[in-house]
Amino acid sequence: MNFVFLLIIIGVICLLLSSIRQVDEYERGILFQFGKFKRIMNPGWNIVLPIIQSFKKVDIRTKAVDVPEQDAITKDNVSIRINAVIYYKVFDAAKAIIAVERFQYAVSQLAQTTMRNAVGAVSLDELLTEREKISDSICTIIDKATDPWGIKVENVELKDIKLPEEMQRVIAKIAEAEREKQAVITKSTGEKEAADNLAAAASIMASSPGALHLRTLATLNDISSDQSNTIIFAVPLEVLSAFGKENMQTTIEKITKKKDY
Repeated sequence: MNFVFLLIIIGVICLLLSSIRQVDEYERGILFQFGKFKRIMNPGWNIVLPIIQSFKKVDIRTKAVDVPEQDAITKDNVSIRINAVIYYKVFDAAKAIIAVERFQYAVSQLAQTTMRNAVGAVSLDELLTEREKISDSICTIIDKATDPWGIKVENVELKDIKLPEEMQRVIAKIAEAEREKQAVITKSTGEKEAADNLAAAASIMASSPGALHLRTLATLNDISSDQSNTIIFAVPLEVLSAFGKENMQTTIEKITKKKDY
């Protein structure tokens, strides 16, 4: 009798030990009893009775899932290939198990479909220049659709957009033409500013007696550093007036001669 009682005690202990299930801090357990949802198991050791109870673990950490590369057509009928990465986490472990089968696969498929639809609603220019805005739109749509599954979509990032080679060449030509346009605009702007400055300088010298004379002498000094130069220059009337009327003819004859420096 004692031996039978001892076997019963040993059996109960083994049953209890085999019923202990550990749930880690980053997990939640979903406990079912007779096939019905009973409760959510918190981190630590939990008792799961054999036969009548079962459980599933759910990882509640944020997951980064690579959305496979997809073929898509933009609003202006440009064929592209695009991929993305989606960040999501489970906020209701019970719904993630009960409301949807294989929620990881479901989220990935939903992201692919939503991404294709979002690309088809915008032009190529908008897709290339407003990637952040389009990513936010995709994230909002997926997050709304996955709420009943107990899943929170935190972010969606478009990783890579591949264009056909013909379109890449066209975009390269457009970019080159735009750079040439900016270069011409910059050059013309500089020429206009230089002309304005020269006009202002001419106005100042015209209004200041002797200013043009001084400028001419300074120029002669600069170019006379090379003695091999032969200089022919025209002298403004303002310079001649500085010598007086009686010596004007003599001065003109002297200045207009060639002089080697």
